[in-house]
Amino acid sequence: MQIDLFATPGNPIPPDPIVSAVRTRDGLTLRVARWAAPRQSRGTVVIVTGRCEFIESYFETVNDLRTRGFDTVVLDWRGQGQSDRQISRPRRGHVTNFNLFQLDLAALEAQILRPFAPKPWFGLGHSMGAAILLDQAHSGQSPFERLVLSAPMIDLPLRFRPAVETYIAIAAWTGFGHLMVPGGSENSVFNRPFEDNELTSDRNRHARTSAVLKTNPALTVGAPTIAWTYSAFRLMKRFREPRFAMETLIPILIVAAGADRVVDTAATERFAARLKTGCCLTIPGARHEILKERDTIRSQFWAAFDAFIPGHAEERVERAQSAILKR
Repeated sequence: MQIDLFATPGNPIPPDPIVSAVRTRDGLTLRVARWAAPRQSRGTVVIVTGRCEFIESYFETVNDLRTRGFDTVVLDWRGQGQSDRQISRPRRGHVTNFNLFQLDLAALEAQILRPFAPKPWFGLGHSMGAAILLDQAHSGQSPFERLVLSAPMIDLPLRFRPAVETYIAIAAWTGFGHLMVPGGSENSVFNRPFEDNELTSDRNRHARTSAVLKTNPALTVGAPTIAWTYSAFRLMKRFREPRFAMETLIPILIVAAGADRVVDTAATERFAARLKTGCCLTIPGARHEILKERDTIRSQFWAAFDAFIPGHAEERVERAQSAILKR
């Protein structure tokens, strides 16, 4: 398996990348890219991507973090980007169980972070990736000192939830987990026309991500399978339990999107209110892909990030919240 990064004219590769393959405990090969800080490092930020995403879609964020003095690591999840895919129709977003993503994080920690990444380590997760980081943190296994979560997949804005969840569960139990959810397509949501997209209100950034996929279609992931959806529902059901948030003690900053139509922002705000060491900023007008949004929205994200990271052991999370509210 050849591991590489792909550039397009509007999305150049940040300078001096190190691209590696890591091996999971269950035998999959995952693509990882890392960059050293251009000056003395303030620590390492691990970008944990959302569903359908890939390393190339975070080149701008890598540059933002390196400018701030952080080493940066980005992982392609199993089934995404240039990592191994476990289904004969590789454009279907598939995993049999969300617990398997914890094997990806374990491989990343053992083979990349421990030998190469300066501490302290921080996690920057988006959507599905943010949900996986929360699951890891709740279990007490997180190697990160702090988490910043962009539009986390706490819940979905579903109509007829009981019927949908029952249908997905029955389909999964009866052996149809490899099939795509009804109405799904093997085309990426990033390739939808700008006017039809729910991810960003920034036309240029939308076009940039779409151009990467048109140049490198092998990176494409379409709609999820029944198995992916069933496992995601099971995890989100755990998030609705009040004690889940209360028992997650790592310092967490959640940045939610006020105009999100992909995940349920109100559910995210309720979850954040139960965190003992966390706070939430909701950015009005932001769509789901906050880090691929307009500059006025991204600047609010980075103001919150800078107030929260790197932080100090004795510092309370309220300091970041106070800094956000003063803007």
